Amino acid sequence: MSKKVAIIGAGVAGLSTGCYLQMNGYETQIFEMSQSPGGVCTSWRRKGYIFDGCIHWLVGSSPFVNLYKIWQELGAIQNKKIVNFEEFIRIEGKNGRVFTVYTNVDKLEREMIRFAPEDKQVIKKFTDAVREFTGFEIPIEKAPELYGPIDGMKFLFKMYRFLKAAKKWKKITIKDYAEKFQNPFLKEIFPLILGVDDRFAMAGLIMTLSWMHLKSAGYPIGGSLEFSKSIERRYVDLGGKVSYNSKVLKVIVENNKAVGIKLANGEIYSADIVISAADGHYTIFEMLDGKYINKEILDYYNNSELFPAITQISLGISKRFNNIPHSISFPLDKPFIIDDKNKVERVMVRIYNFDPTLAPEGKTSIIVHVPSNYEYWVKLRKRNMGKYRKEKERIAKELIVILDKRFGDIASKVEVYDVATPATYIRYTNNWKGSFEGWLPTPKMFMRRMKKTLPRLKNFYMVGQWVEPGGGLPAVALSGRNLTQVICRKDKKKFQVAI
Repeated sequence: MSKKVAIIGAGVAGLSTGCYLQMNGYETQIFEMSQSPGGVCTSWRRKGYIFDGCIHWLVGSSPFVNLYKIWQELGAIQNKKIVNFEEFIRIEGKNGRVFTVYTNVDKLEREMIRFAPEDKQVIKKFTDAVREFTGFEIPIEKAPELYGPIDGMKFLFKMYRFLKAAKKWKKITIKDYAEKFQNPFLKEIFPLILGVDDRFAMAGLIMTLSWMHLKSAGYPIGGSLEFSKSIERRYVDLGGKVSYNSKVLKVIVENNKAVGIKLANGEIYSADIVISAADGHYTIFEMLDGKYINKEILDYYNNSELFPAITQISLGISKRFNNIPHSISFPLDKPFIIDDKNKVERVMVRIYNFDPTLAPEGKTSIIVHVPSNYEYWVKLRKRNMGKYRKEKERIAKELIVILDKRFGDIASKVEVYDVATPATYIRYTNNWKGSFEGWLPTPKMFMRRMKKTLPRLKNFYMVGQWVEPGGGLPAVALSGRNLTQVICRKDKKKFQVAI
């Protein structure tokens, strides 16, 4: 008789876990608080436009790298057109100078040296590291939790030079490496390359650019929700079931063993195994009442940095942006005030002129992310919905003025705008503090292995970005594959996959 498994959350981690468990004979059901799959990996439609909320590049998009196999197994990438960008981002300085971050490392090196010949040695050290990591492959065949001594030795023998290099480059942040440059402009723009947070470990930037160079980090046409729906279709085809609008309130525990879940509507679902692919803080401290923790877990949640909360401002514009880079960062004449703690002096714009599926013909979707104070937006929405809406409208209108000044002919062509604040992220995904990708891969957290179990609790596991520091779609998809191997080993079953 098949074991019943309750999976909490239909994000990519939950869907991946469901797919692999179904392939191995388990009876699974996913319970999702929202009305659609994907979690953070989603898009939404407004007046004919689709605004993408997640994928900027997909690691594993090339059939020549290991991770591609996972996307194949999950039905995520078949028949999808992949766009590989020549430019990662174009960064404009206050003095009118423009720096292009090319995805080809040789072109990137020449561009950097063109701006800062005096920094050639520091530049070469960086670009040589990018070249070195083009030979790095993330192992996928066997879950690290199942490695024995021989597996460990084989892994070390094969990966030693990359592990040594990663250990070296994870010790320094992007911000700190920028301080090594003598050239003031290069020192200024280098921390802006990823456009997320300059506290990132350098190893993360290097690996990203390595994948870009190999053309294995492209963008799947159709965007994030279509990507998630592809995995959902695969899961359902394998016999899995998804219950939407089904928020889980509690994990039911008897004698320190997970035996089911309780939904917000009071319904009880019994299961032999419970897996949470939901928010980590909510899982541990709400669904399980904080009963299954230790010092290590408390340290994560009390002392580790998170990806910052953001506000996404999306515009539907009735014009094409031909011959304009898809990603541009530019400085502002005066600060753009976001909330009580955040004002930005430059914005990074993503122009979806490369994906015709996201806008009506001859039109374009544009997205801007800005850092935001989640407490401000959550409290404002709760206390004064009218003011909350007015503040969202103010941000959108001020951004339109900014973009009109930079690109011209924008304001009169905006057909629709949408503002998603940290309160929006929390409402739809329940992400702790509105963080869109969990643990920030700082020197402390980069390459950190976290357990998928909780102390003293049997038949319960966690998957996804809250047990995979740095998050990202490949990591959370692999999280589900690895956990399935662990469960199969425990049940003395041979792990198998189907394509």
